[in-house]
Amino acid sequence: MKFLYKDLLNFLSEKPSKELLSEKLFQLGHEHEIAGDIFDMELTPNRGDCLSLNGLARDLNIFFGKVQPYKIFEGDILPLDFNFKNLSTDACPKISFLEIEIEGAVAAYKHYLENYFSLLGNNKVNFFTDVSNYISYELGQPTHCFDANTINNQLTFESKICKESFKTLLDSDINLEGKNCIFTVDNKIISLAGVMGGKSTACSSQTRKALIECAYFKPEEIISKSIKYNLVSDAAHKFERGVDIQAQEKVLRRFIAIVQDHVAIKNFKIQTFDDTEIEQSRIPIDLERVNKILGIDIEKEQYLMILNKLGFEINNNELNKPSYRHDISSQNDLAEEIARVLGYDSIKSKPLEIKNNLNENINHIYKVKNFLVQNGFSEVVNFPFTSIKDKKSITIDNPLDSNKGHLRTSLKSSLLENLQYNERRQNDSIKLFEISDLYSRADQINQERKLGLIISGRRGHNYADFSKKLDFNYLNQILNEGANQNIFTIEEISRADLKTKKKDKIFYTEVLIENIPADIYKDYKLNEEQINFIKYQPVSEFPSSVRDFSFSITDFKKYNMVLSLISNLDDDILKHAYIFDFYENKKIKEIKVGVRFIFQSVLCTLSEEEIQKTIQRLLKPILDLEGVSVPGL
Repeated sequence: MKFLYKDLLNFLSEKPSKELLSEKLFQLGHEHEIAGDIFDMELTPNRGDCLSLNGLARDLNIFFGKVQPYKIFEGDILPLDFNFKNLSTDACPKISFLEIEIEGAVAAYKHYLENYFSLLGNNKVNFFTDVSNYISYELGQPTHCFDANTINNQLTFESKICKESFKTLLDSDINLEGKNCIFTVDNKIISLAGVMGGKSTACSSQTRKALIECAYFKPEEIISKSIKYNLVSDAAHKFERGVDIQAQEKVLRRFIAIVQDHVAIKNFKIQTFDDTEIEQSRIPIDLERVNKILGIDIEKEQYLMILNKLGFEINNNELNKPSYRHDISSQNDLAEEIARVLGYDSIKSKPLEIKNNLNENINHIYKVKNFLVQNGFSEVVNFPFTSIKDKKSITIDNPLDSNKGHLRTSLKSSLLENLQYNERRQNDSIKLFEISDLYSRADQINQERKLGLIISGRRGHNYADFSKKLDFNYLNQILNEGANQNIFTIEEISRADLKTKKKDKIFYTEVLIENIPADIYKDYKLNEEQINFIKYQPVSEFPSSVRDFSFSITDFKKYNMVLSLISNLDDDILKHAYIFDFYENKKIKEIKVGVRFIFQSVLCTLSEEEIQKTIQRLLKPILDLEGVSVPGL
C-alpha cells in the first residue's frame, strides 16, 4: 500500500515530520520505504485494518492524536426498493446498496481526489469508479460500482460451485472453477464478488445512474481467488485480510459526499441487507497476565489509556474490541498491543535463569545422536506446531499459522512429512530422526523429551545394500540388538492415506529419551578432530536424471584407480555417484562394476544434451585407462 505523507497528516492532530512518522510506524510494526512524499507500506497479513489512511491514523492516534478530515453526508436517505436475494448469508452476512443518479457535467476533481491519481500514479477510469477507488484508499473498504441501467432484474449473491466463463471489466476472459462468490442476474454471472466486476455491468464515462455495492465478505471465501484467476485486485487484497463489518453505511455516506463535491445529484437511495447479529467481542481485563507476558509492571491506568486510544472500549472489567480488529482474541494479543506502543526496545531484558543440572542428560542425547549418525541417519528439526488435535493437545492462543494451532503430542506426523518431502525429491534411501520436547495436558502440563525415527527405501547406496530394503529387521537389529528387552516398539505406517505412488514400506518408532539404555552406543566413539563442518546445500526443486553404467575392468591392477576416479568425480550438475553392483568373474579375469550417476541442477531442468556432454567429460579419464571399458558405449 502506498500513501501520500500529507494525506496521512490530514488525519492526525499533530503534524509529525516524515522522520518521526517513519520511526513510529516502524515501532508499531509497520515496515515501509519512503520515496519523496510517498510511503510504501509492507503490512503483515493480520493487520488488514491498516490498509487505509484512516486505519493507519487509528494506530498512530496513541502518539499524534486523530481527527476526521473528511465530510460524510449527514442527512436522511430514502430507502431503496431493490430486488436482491442473498443465497449465501454465511459468506456475506452484511451488504448495502446505494443507488445514486447525477445530472450535469462532473467538475474538475478536488485536490484530495486529483492527488490520489496524479501523485500516487493511479489510473483514472470513470467518475464513479474513481470515487470508489479513492474511498478504498481513504477508509479501507472496497466498493463496487454497477451501471444501474444494466441491472433490470433480480440481483442474486451466492457462493457456489462454478464451471463457466466470465468476462471481467478489464476485458479478460476467465474460466471459473470450484467454489466462488458471485453476483448473477438472470443466472448470468456479472461479478466475481470481492475480486472484480464484469464487463457487462461496468460503469463508463456515460454512466449517470450507478448502483454502489458495499459488503462484508468472510475472508476465507475470497482468499486465493485473485491468484487463482491471475487478477490484480486491491479489493481482494483487503477482503482477504478482513474489513470492518460495521462500516458499510458510513462508507456509502462518504461516497455521497464525494459525489456532491463534484456534480449535482438528482436522487439517491440506500438499502442494507443484514443477515447476522453482530456480537460484541469482549476480552477480560487481566493486567497481571499481560505484565507477566511482557515482564513489565505497567499501571492499570496507563494500560487502559493505551488500549482506549487504540479503539478498545472499557466496559466494567472487560474490553470491547473494535469491529475492525480481527487479529485480537487473547491476552497475548493485548500484550502485543502494549509492547508496540511502549516500544520493544524500552522493555528491559532479563537474563534467563537455567539450572545447570542437565549435563548428564545432554551427554546422553549427544551420544544417541552420534550413534544414529554413524548408522547413516540424518537429524531433522521441525516446528512444534500441528493441525492434529487430540484429548491431550495444548492449544496455542496466537499461533503463527492458524492451520497449526496445537502443540505436537507425537513426532510421527512431522517425520512423515519429512519423509514425503524427500521422496518427492527422488531420494530413495531415507533414514531420519528427531529429538524434541513434547507437551501434553492432563491434570497438568506434562513435558517429555522423545526420539522419533522413520525409515523407507534402499538400505544404502553401495553394492552390498543397493538391492536390500529398509525394513523392520534392519531397524530392530540396530535398536534392540543386545538389549535385555525391546525398548523400541517398531510399527509399519500404511501408505493408504498418503498421496504418493511410492510402494516402499515405512517403519517408525518413538521412545522417551530417558528409556534408551546407555549400552546402545557403548561401542561408538566420536573423534572430534575428524568432524567436518557440514555446509548448507540448496535443495533443488527440479527433477533429477539417473544414468547407470557397467564398467568392464580386464586389468585388475586398474581396479583401485577406477574406484579412486569414481569417488573423486566432480561437476556442478553431478549430484551423486556410487557403485551399486560388483561382480568378479575369475574364469575370464574380468571385474564388472555398476555405477549410478544422478544429475540435477538447482537452477533449471537439465536437457539431454547437457547431461551427455557432462557424461563424456566425466567418463573420459576412466575410459582412457587401458583395460577399462563400458560395453555398448
